[in-house]
Amino acid sequence: MNMSLYSSQILLFIFIVATIAIWVSGIKLTKAIDAITTHYNLSGAFGGMVFLAVVTNLPEIAITAVAAYNRNYDIAISNLLGGIAIQTVVLVLIDIFGVGRSAPLTLKGHSKILIIEGVSLIFILCIVIIANQFSNDILYFRTTPFEWIILLIWLGTILLIANLTKQRKKIIPTADTAHLRMAKSRFKGTVREAFIVLSVGAIITLAAGWALTVTGEILANRWGMSGILFGATILALCTSLPEISTGIASAKIRDYNMAVSDIFGGNAFLPVLFLMASVISGEAILPNLKPSDVYLTLLGIILTGIYMIGMLIHSKRQIFRMGIDSLIVLLVYLVGLWGLIVLT
Repeated sequence: MNMSLYSSQILLFIFIVATIAIWVSGIKLTKAIDAITTHYNLSGAFGGMVFLAVVTNLPEIAITAVAAYNRNYDIAISNLLGGIAIQTVVLVLIDIFGVGRSAPLTLKGHSKILIIEGVSLIFILCIVIIANQFSNDILYFRTTPFEWIILLIWLGTILLIANLTKQRKKIIPTADTAHLRMAKSRFKGTVREAFIVLSVGAIITLAAGWALTVTGEILANRWGMSGILFGATILALCTSLPEISTGIASAKIRDYNMAVSDIFGGNAFLPVLFLMASVISGEAILPNLKPSDVYLTLLGIILTGIYMIGMLIHSKRQIFRMGIDSLIVLLVYLVGLWGLIVLT
């Protein structure tokens, strides 16, 4: 289907419909995943790191795969690295609309697991920057060693979180934790039905994400936006809609750890897609990042660090319905966005 043949009005209509589909499916996905983690006595943070993080990033998976196949990396890379920054800002929206006046998000959602996820994300982003300093001649079996290092860090983090979850069960009886989690679950149905909702929601998210990408890219070209700026802003925002929807929904059912873990875990998962891109294209991608890509990576590290500090300080103060850390993140991101415009 060649969507470039359609008028801008039709493309905009498809764009809006896809946006609504992602938003609604995100709410359903959150409730289904909450029921699954409740049934198997998993922590909300683990559910966010594994289930939500992968499912809500299905649009990025599709974008990266298509870009790698066509060897058109600008939009895909800026979407991945810019997506990390803008998805961190999603926590600001969750803080305002999901938590509200009761307390800052990082006061409600903080744990050892979330700190580990944040550190893991910073490690992964540091590997991205280190990889950029090397020559693209270090390509072995269609990939560089750095993509595999990123994958190992991500998998190692999941194993570490799983072990911490098991240790927590030994401290708090399984029946008690299941009872507490079930009290927060809003899914009306069996665990089998929850898996069905998860599967259908994933398909809808993937299809709607593809529609957002294609229509958004065509509209951006017609409006004269550069690929890097489009990928790091509009496209990154559109593909972050599942995180916005699921994050606010998680906060509404008071699973704040899942809301934060969805963002941190999803951000840690995005650089893993560089491995898929290298395998598909057979080219070294990380050593060929542009200055704007490195800039976005550093911005993601700074924003993540701010929220990690907020989790350790546990401040109760709020400004405009958000915590101090959320306000700082928002201001830093806006300044960073201005810098990206100047840089590109």
